[in-house]
Amino acid sequence: MTPDDTEAADAAHWLNLVERAAASLRLSQPNPRVACRIRTRCGRIFDGHTQAAGGAHAEVVALRAAQAAGADLRGAAVWVTLEPCSHHGRTPPCCDALIAAGVGRVLVAVQDPNPQVAGRGLQRLRAAGVEVELLHPNSEAARAARELNIGFFSRMIRQTPWVRMKVAASLDGVTALPNGASQWITDASARADGHAWRARACALLTGIGTVLQDDPMLDVRLAPTPRQPHLVLVDSRLQTPLDARLWQAPAQGGQRKIFIYFALPHAARQAALQARGATLIHLPGQAADTPHKVDLAALLRDLGRREVNELHVEAGHQLNGSLLRAGLVDELLLYQAPKLLGQGAGLSNIGPLAVLQDGVALSYQSVERVGQDLRIVARVSGRDAFLHP
Repeated sequence: MTPDDTEAADAAHWLNLVERAAASLRLSQPNPRVACRIRTRCGRIFDGHTQAAGGAHAEVVALRAAQAAGADLRGAAVWVTLEPCSHHGRTPPCCDALIAAGVGRVLVAVQDPNPQVAGRGLQRLRAAGVEVELLHPNSEAARAARELNIGFFSRMIRQTPWVRMKVAASLDGVTALPNGASQWITDASARADGHAWRARACALLTGIGTVLQDDPMLDVRLAPTPRQPHLVLVDSRLQTPLDARLWQAPAQGGQRKIFIYFALPHAARQAALQARGATLIHLPGQAADTPHKVDLAALLRDLGRREVNELHVEAGHQLNGSLLRAGLVDELLLYQAPKLLGQGAGLSNIGPLAVLQDGVALSYQSVERVGQDLRIVARVSGRDAFLHP
C-alpha cells in the first residue's frame, strides 16, 4: 500500500469506530459515547462501547471481552474514540485498567474535555511506558467523535447542555391552528423519528402552555430506548395539573425525573407537586421586569450541573421565542409537512424585527425526507465554535 492508501485506510478505520460508538447514543448519558478496539499482537480483535451510567466504559468492555477469551494483551494496540478517563467517577479510571492489562500502544481520537481528565489520562499512560498517539483535532475522525458527543463537550466546555429545538410545521410555517389544534401536522414516520431524537437526549423541556393545551406525556414511546429522558417544565406560576398525563410512568425505559422550574412561590402547590415526585427549582428572572418569569439562562446552567448533555425542546411558539431571543438555542430540528395551513401559530414569536439582519442566522446540517415530510437540521451560526478548536 502507498502512504496515501495507508492514511485512507486508517481514516476509514477510525470512522468505523466512531460509528460503533454510536451504539451508546441512547444508553450512556450523562457519560460520553465512546468505542474501543483492542488488537492483540497475534491479530485478535475485541470491541466495546460505553454502557449505561455506572456500568463499564468502552475500554473496560473490550478488556473484559479479551480477558474472557483468554487473550494475551501484553503489547496490544488499543484504539479509543475519547481519551481514557483518569479519575474515579462512577467507575475506576480506564487508563489504569489499560496499564494493568499491559497494552503497548493506545491511539486516541479526541482528548477528553472533562477538566478532571483533560490530558491526564494520556499523561498517565505515557508515564507507565505506553506509547500514546492523539489524532490531529481537525482530522475527520476527531471531528466526528466530537460531533457524536456534542452535548458532553457543551456541558464540559460551556457548562450548559446542547439545546436542540424540535418543531413540526406546515410548509408555510404553521405549528398550530388558531384554535390550538396541532395533532397531527406531520405523519407517523416523522413522529417516530422525533421520538428517536428524544431518546438520545438527557432531558426533554416544555412549557406550561404546552402542558395545559396538549396534555402530552413527553416520553419516548415510538422508538426503542433503554432509558427515558428526564422531563423539564418551565412553569412560572406552578400551574402543572396533578392529573396531567406527564405524571404517568413511561411504558418503556424505566423511571425518569421531573424538574419544574418556577418563578412565583406558592407553598401549597409546591408541596402538592413535590408529593407527586417532582423536583422544584425556584429561578425567577433577575431583571426588574422579569421576576414573574423563569430565568432561562440560569435554568440551562442548573441543568448543566445536573449532568444534562443534550436538551431536547418541544414547546410552543412563546417559549420557543423566549429561548431564541435569549440566544439559548443551538440547533433546530424541523419537520416540515407538505401542506399549507394559512393562519395560525408560527415556529416562534421572536419578532417583529426591524431589519432582516436581526433574524436568527442558521446553517443547514442536513435535509432529508422522512415519510411524506422533510426533516431539516439547522444549526444556529457560531453556536458550535466550541466543538472545533
